[in-house]
Amino acid sequence: MLVHGSRLKMKVLFLDQFGDLGGAQRCLLDLLPAITEAGWSAHLAAPAEGVLLAQARALGATTDKLRLASYRSGHKPFKEALRFLIEIPGIARRVRQLVQIQQPDLVYVNGPRLLPAAARAARKTPILFHCHNRLQQRSAMYLVKRALRRSQATVVSSCDFACKPLLSELGEGRLHIVENGVGVGPEHDARVNVNNVRIGMVGRISPEKGQLEFLKAIRQIADALPHSQFVIAGDALSGDPAAAKYYETVRAEAEGLPVRFLGWQDDVYGIMRGLDVIIVPSIREPGMPRVVLEAMACGLPMIAFATGGISEAITDGETGFLISPPNGKDLAARLLALLRHSPDRLQSAGRAARDLWQERFTLQRFQQQMIEKMNLAASPFPDDSTGNSTA
Repeated sequence: MLVHGSRLKMKVLFLDQFGDLGGAQRCLLDLLPAITEAGWSAHLAAPAEGVLLAQARALGATTDKLRLASYRSGHKPFKEALRFLIEIPGIARRVRQLVQIQQPDLVYVNGPRLLPAAARAARKTPILFHCHNRLQQRSAMYLVKRALRRSQATVVSSCDFACKPLLSELGEGRLHIVENGVGVGPEHDARVNVNNVRIGMVGRISPEKGQLEFLKAIRQIADALPHSQFVIAGDALSGDPAAAKYYETVRAEAEGLPVRFLGWQDDVYGIMRGLDVIIVPSIREPGMPRVVLEAMACGLPMIAFATGGISEAITDGETGFLISPPNGKDLAARLLALLRHSPDRLQSAGRAARDLWQERFTLQRFQQQMIEKMNLAASPFPDDSTGNSTA
């Protein structure tokens, strides 16, 4: 695993804006074993004493709680955006204290919310910004671009879609596409039985993830598939009033439908083991959802909306099935047609997706490429001669 030419000893200060586990936080945890194997050390600061900090310590990292105010995910109203802007200097002071105490060789910012503060606080320490999602709000984009100019940070993006708005701020050698990776899942090889099919979706319950569109599709096909089972696994992001309100709306819309809510599940592969088809109905997907790669690692047949970076991983009709534009009516029609007339196409797409996972989305490949990019970002004289990398 140790990359040739990498530093034998390096200390990385990880900064994360959430204490709960989402896709970005799982990517960070996936990196920690590779950090240890490379002979480096990791210190993670995140808000609240939650699952993220506990799991990071179990993987060998030291941790700190970083006091942050609570903000809703996604688009923020003007007053909340203004409050965040006012609080940046205070956050920067707390990050500066961490930098002074930890003396890291690299500051790894795992999401945009802490980047402006890190750019102020770590002026003499290289910064790597991991861009998991495309920023949706103009004010947030302005702050991130300004922070990138100020810090000259190296940027790693999970897909082309997520980083496109940042290209104007990134010179040669500062942007690298590293696709996320996941561990091997239980291989799905059973033929889909249209008379007793198990269909589900897995992910955070929030407007952009499309649970309401999934329910619209269920409402249209439930009578045609009377013995089918439908499940929704996931929960709303804690501390987000908008997410809690959306969750209540989803539960109300599900009244009378044959759908089970499983709540938050740590064992995602355990859920996928019990499904025949997985639906990814993200209507405003800002990046590359982890659930797409996890389904591929299982060879689980997948139908998804062609939003965000999803179409960078799925080829319609080959490794999955894409719906565009995203809507519950077309999702229902495509799902019903495949189940009734082409169940073999679902199985062959699942097998092709697993082959693609082995080629592009393994955890080992992700870890190795991230160690390479972190080592490059921490180098005092990075090699800018090759231009932007898509490794």
